[in-house]
Amino acid sequence: MENHKLTRRTFVSASAASVVMTAASAKRVLGANNKLRVGIIGCGGLAQGAHIPSLTGMKDSDNVEIVAVCDVYQKRLDQAASKTGAKPFKNYHDLLSQKDIDYVAIVTPEHWHAKMTIDAADAGKHIYCEKPMTWSIDEAKKVVAKINQTKVKMQVGVQGMSDDSYDTARQMIKEGKIGRPIQAQIDYSRNHKGDFWVSDPEEIDKDVKPGVNLDWNAFLGSAPKRPFDLDRFLHWRRYWDYSGGIATDLFVHRVTRMIRALDLKFPDRVAATGGKWEFRQSAAEIPDTFNMMLDYPEGLTVVVLSSMANSEPIPHVIRGHEATLEFTRTGFVIRPEGRMNKAGDKEIITHKKTGGEDITLHHRNLQNAIRNGEAIKTDVMTGYYGVVAVRMATEAFRKNRYMKWDARRERPYAA
Repeated sequence: MENHKLTRRTFVSASAASVVMTAASAKRVLGANNKLRVGIIGCGGLAQGAHIPSLTGMKDSDNVEIVAVCDVYQKRLDQAASKTGAKPFKNYHDLLSQKDIDYVAIVTPEHWHAKMTIDAADAGKHIYCEKPMTWSIDEAKKVVAKINQTKVKMQVGVQGMSDDSYDTARQMIKEGKIGRPIQAQIDYSRNHKGDFWVSDPEEIDKDVKPGVNLDWNAFLGSAPKRPFDLDRFLHWRRYWDYSGGIATDLFVHRVTRMIRALDLKFPDRVAATGGKWEFRQSAAEIPDTFNMMLDYPEGLTVVVLSSMANSEPIPHVIRGHEATLEFTRTGFVIRPEGRMNKAGDKEIITHKKTGGEDITLHHRNLQNAIRNGEAIKTDVMTGYYGVVAVRMATEAFRKNRYMKWDARRERPYAA
């Protein structure tokens, strides 16, 4: 951050008696060299339940401090300001204008991710942006271009990449430990009661009053203009205007793991199935059961399954011609295929992970990248590959067509 900021300032020789450094600018330099100051944009459940506790817990150990918070809903803004002691802002542009902020955490609905990321980069702020990196593929391309242009550090909130299992698996697969990989499968399922992805009736926030304590138009942003709807505000993941539902909120975590482990980029074609099979009367536009299949040009298929009405998991595996790699809670294990190991000379390989799916570790990685150039775990290109995978699946489902990828133009089309 310091080098980036220095390119935007003019310094004169130390011998020039006319040079006066203000207290504010002195503090800014100290902040860049030592303490990292963070602004939180979006103070809903994920921010208050994960990011704020994580960063608050890192205050002394990692020399980091939340100095600003922003939300369009006054109640949440007040809660976040009370928890952190940070300065509150209703407009994120005002937060970005603060010179003492080193990086921002964008924890908003998906349809705001791209705009806020680009504005933050233009303001010279480093960025932690929750997944998915953007709402659309076109937005993802713009974010990639902006991060490459500004050179700020950006972490995408797929915190599973702070588990070393996927980088280690990639290396072992490249070394031929499983033979040619042909198929991967992974899931992310839950079991809701009554309706899915909603608060319990007694926990629904009934204090929301548009025009009084909520700026509804600011929430909508670039999304289609609609009258205020409490369910859309509180449970925005259920509506296409703001989210891709299971695909963009959950699958992006899972498919990114396989993208990393298999060293993949863009799929060649994508199909998706599902529907509201259990919660048939739900107001949600998105399906409660969703499945996607992605064929990659390397010659393999990635299958991702989910239901919001049954939480029974499936094994998370990568199948190779000679062995199967299975991810576990402690790392992964590689088991040889029986018919390929008749001599019994191929041993089971076990990897014990370091790191984990941990927001604190993910923030620490960004902080280390800002301070000393450590490699970002979920960089902007990884974020782009994930967006392409899940957005192609979303479009395949909504169009009832399978989607193809135009590699030259980097855009999807219905086949």
